Amino acid sequence: MLGFSRSPHRLPTALAALGLLAASAAVQASAGAAPAHAAAATTHRVLFDNAHAETAGNADWIISTSQPDPLGQDSSPSAETDWTGALSSWGVALQKTGGYSLKTLPSGSSLAYGGSSATDLANFDTLVLPEPNTAFTAAEKTAIMNFVKNGGGLFMISDHNASDRNNDGKDSVQILNDLMSNNSVDATDPFGFSIDALNIDSGYPAAVNDSADPVLHGSFGTVTKSLFANGTTATLKPADNSAVKGLVYRSGYSGNTGAFFVTSAFGKGRVAFWGDSSPIDDGTGQSGNTLYDGWNDPGATNAALALNATAWLAGSGTTTGGGTGSCTAAQLLDNSGFESGASTWSASSGVITNSTVQKARSGSYYAWLDGNGTATTDTLSQSATIPAGCGATLSFYLHVDTAETTATAYDTLKAQVLNSSGTVLATLATYSNLDAATGYTRRTFDLGGYAGQKITVKFTGTEGSKLQTSFVLDDTALDVG
Repeated sequence: MLGFSRSPHRLPTALAALGLLAASAAVQASAGAAPAHAAAATTHRVLFDNAHAETAGNADWIISTSQPDPLGQDSSPSAETDWTGALSSWGVALQKTGGYSLKTLPSGSSLAYGGSSATDLANFDTLVLPEPNTAFTAAEKTAIMNFVKNGGGLFMISDHNASDRNNDGKDSVQILNDLMSNNSVDATDPFGFSIDALNIDSGYPAAVNDSADPVLHGSFGTVTKSLFANGTTATLKPADNSAVKGLVYRSGYSGNTGAFFVTSAFGKGRVAFWGDSSPIDDGTGQSGNTLYDGWNDPGATNAALALNATAWLAGSGTTTGGGTGSCTAAQLLDNSGFESGASTWSASSGVITNSTVQKARSGSYYAWLDGNGTATTDTLSQSATIPAGCGATLSFYLHVDTAETTATAYDTLKAQVLNSSGTVLATLATYSNLDAATGYTRRTFDLGGYAGQKITVKFTGTEGSKLQTSFVLDDTALDVG
């Protein structure tokens, strides 16, 4: 926190030179630009991971012993025992629909994105991580995060705390939390939840009442309950990602705590989390493993939950904020990184600047609201039309710097959505001097509920009359898909 006051005599900035535009493009390209990635027209492509000790100990989290292609074991399976593995029921159920192409990343391989391998993530719509027991490398975490950011679906399945099946000092709770909090793409709570270090013995947690949710009410059936057989939950943080949603909760819990099954979004992609591997266990597998048939447990609807979630992650169905497989992916905000100065944005004088007092996250220009230490209100806005039938995610990077020293929110920044008449439809978040921190933090919000409408994204910074607070924005985006 620098503790300075910005000069009240800021001058409006001119358009950036063409060289700055080229530099910005280079920065964006180096930050994980997407390989060609689009959902298959008629076939959903799903990759199950088996490269991270998914068969360690008594686990057998594979769809088939034939890898990478399960069809090598049986090209037309009719029963789950036609493929061998504790996830064979899951795989066979998808295969029998005729709408899925399934592969396994074999042991000894690595996850990659944008390469030439047949199991490269760019060739798939969904990645399933069924209780990984060895940590992902830095390169793998980058690959996973960019895969989701650019439109992929990620299904993370954990187990309980201290479920270290290969005795390497790490369990799936630690490994998946590390993926979300220690990666080079976005480590600022990108999915809006963290996994709890718990061991919940048993129970049948109930699904929330939401008849419109495609994971709870999908083509594979209606979800009423799931199963705890030593598992854990997640803590939701909607202030970091408003798309996060709990679908199944531990008994006695709701809201942001005790979520057993969670969905979210990141960039153009979708995310699901399940806090136990027992629900996906079909009780059969390779010889010598002690397995439990949670898939067919009569007290739960685990099969419907797994299969509906797979379909949703791969792009089937719609949900509030969720896209469809047919929606054309696009980024709707012009001059989203401010490198063309005030062009296309409506902004208070001098808000868009290349001043070296603050730092841009990328390029040279950024938006700086308030920071004068006087009673000031600054605004920044841009309008866009979200196509009907599309999901939409607003994201931006925010840095808050302040000279305030008390635990009172004197200065605020509101992020809002307005309709074409200027009426506020929603206040997405309110930040204040209490959110001051070093560096930028990525914020994301689900705007899919405004599909088919012209909206205005507006930021309003309001500062008191004594000490400065600077709200600094960069690298905005309104992604649809």
